[in-house]
Amino acid sequence: MSIAVVEIDRKAILHNVEYLKEIVPDSELIAIVKANAYSHGIKGIAELIHDRVDGFGVARLTEAMSLRRIGINKPIVILEGFFLRDNIWFLIDFNLQTIVHSPWQIDLLRDFAGESLITVWFKLDTGMHRLGFNMDEALSEFNRLANCPVVRKPINIISHFSSADELTSQQTLQQIKLFDDFIASIQNKSLIGKCSIAASGGVLAWPMSHRDAVRPGIALYGVSPFQTPVAELQPAMTFKSELITVRPHKQGETVGYGQIWTSSQDTKLGVVALGYGDGYPRSIPENTPVLINGRRVPIVGRVSMDMIVIDLGNESQDKPGDEVIFWGKGLPVEEIATLTGISAYELLTRLTTRAKIHYIN
Repeated sequence: MSIAVVEIDRKAILHNVEYLKEIVPDSELIAIVKANAYSHGIKGIAELIHDRVDGFGVARLTEAMSLRRIGINKPIVILEGFFLRDNIWFLIDFNLQTIVHSPWQIDLLRDFAGESLITVWFKLDTGMHRLGFNMDEALSEFNRLANCPVVRKPINIISHFSSADELTSQQTLQQIKLFDDFIASIQNKSLIGKCSIAASGGVLAWPMSHRDAVRPGIALYGVSPFQTPVAELQPAMTFKSELITVRPHKQGETVGYGQIWTSSQDTKLGVVALGYGDGYPRSIPENTPVLINGRRVPIVGRVSMDMIVIDLGNESQDKPGDEVIFWGKGLPVEEIATLTGISAYELLTRLTTRAKIHYIN
């Protein structure tokens, strides 16, 4: 191998889809596959679960178009919406659904002269304060959107939690109330389409938020949106490489850039063919564990672009070619996130294309 590999267990993905569907039996499941399906491979994941989900969610127009080009014909929602007037033609040509989160988007839709209808999701800002219409302007902007001839009715309504991973926070309940209050304020109920506010955290921890559609992302891949793993989810990714050499190392000697680590005893060091060029963060602290031959050993020295050094111990029998796991079965990415202060979302999505995806099962 001698390269970084992102090994994806198809059975784990399918298990997670079925588990999430069991939790939300009355809701459509929109699978979020943005950021190359959280580095699990957007093409491979979309094709795998195509017949088991109700639609897909992506961040950007280019991601949506790539799904259409490989034959994905389920509904696709663009979560960041469109940016330019010319983008509207792509929405029509590729039969894509878009978030509408700003007045200027409504202006463009109102003035658009096309004859085809576009399915839209009206984004309500209930507390995330990132995208969406503020509560004091939302009703008037919703009515403006409803008056756009190019917009298909009814209009779907969407929002996003800011703190669904904080299980004791009142913020999520407040956001649900604002969401429901806005929907109740719409006088013409026939204009109300599908409603969605729950992503992974909402699906798993806030059942009162499920509504017509849910949008699981990280949970789909078997990773918890909380600080600890969710027992019912099966992690699909194993991020790994292999030893390329084992070398003796004397007490008092340093290793790596900056000489930030000095050995306290004679030992053996292993060099692994993986680094920040593959997406493993340079800022990972020393002593972060990896798995080799069934035991945990620490990273020592600074992560470099192509290689990482691990302390195997003086009595180790490890040899070049042995597999080294950076996260996966036996070493959850949630644990690495806790130890390093880097969220599991970031650890997954920062992997580069140099780390080759390999599907099993």
